[in-house]
Amino acid sequence: MQLDQTDYQILRLLTENSRIQWKDLGEQIYMTGQAVGNRIKKLEESGVITSYSLIIDEMKLGLSYTAFVIIHMKTANHDSFILFIIDQNEVVEAHRISGEGCYHLTIKVSSQDQLNLFLDKLLNYGNYSLNLSIQKIKQSSTLTAAPKE
Repeated sequence: MQLDQTDYQILRLLTENSRIQWKDLGEQIYMTGQAVGNRIKKLEESGVITSYSLIIDEMKLGLSYTAFVIIHMKTANHDSFILFIIDQNEVVEAHRISGEGCYHLTIKVSSQDQLNLFLDKLLNYGNYSLNLSIQKIKQSSTLTAAPKE
């Protein structure tokens, strides 16, 4: 699907508030609510919009530790590791990477004990290096990185 400037405007406004009424969104970009709804439906059907989500204050949920883990696999068979990380709630993001290591994980936990338990399980698959976040500087939508037309 080829996106035009109007599609990007809709995506930016939905990124700011995914619960905005189509009518209100349409008023901001000079379209009817129905026309906006039709565009949103096309964006969903084409896979540009894959889901809607919330940004939650993790500290208020007790998830006070954010760890970034680089995994160095012991074996070339990664399937069991991938199944493991998919099943772990502590893993909020996982990437297969090039360069140093094989995978980069973002982990959210409520305590050092919980982090240590997770890291002990990781040793079944390979060695790791660990960095702890001491302050979140920026969190934004991937849309801000998208090309502007």
